[in-house]
Amino acid sequence: MKQKWLFIIFAVLAAVVGGNLYQMNRSDFTTLDGKKHRHSDYDGQYVLVNYFAEWCAPCLKEVPELSKLNQIKPDNVLLFAISYDNVSDEKLSELQQKYEMNFPLINSITTPFPFERPQYLPATYVLKPDGTLAGQLFGEQTAESLLNVITEIDQR
Repeated sequence: MKQKWLFIIFAVLAAVVGGNLYQMNRSDFTTLDGKKHRHSDYDGQYVLVNYFAEWCAPCLKEVPELSKLNQIKPDNVLLFAISYDNVSDEKLSELQQKYEMNFPLINSITTPFPFERPQYLPATYVLKPDGTLAGQLFGEQTAESLLNVITEIDQR
């Protein structure tokens, strides 16, 4: 009888520990630098998600502006980029270095963002602090235009 109780206690303890470990290691997306991210980690912050491709001239022209934005943005604004093409981590790393992208590149998505993959590039999606989609911007953006969009949303 004593062994049965010990087994039950051990089983419950193992389930609790396993569940906690699973939650700690679960991620909605990862970035090229190996960091795991959860959408809920960014509650209360604006999240900008930019889609780009190396074959897209306006996308490449926009990269310096995105890098500038990443340097001057307020603390409540995050920027991530996703390659439109399904490229390897090695190729994504090459693109990041070649075009001097100083912002995180998403290399794996487990739980989708609340928007569809764009049909046109460049495309930037703006998520509000509550995690809902504020809008999508197509065409080249500047650091200033993106900050203006955030300011407009804040004033609503």
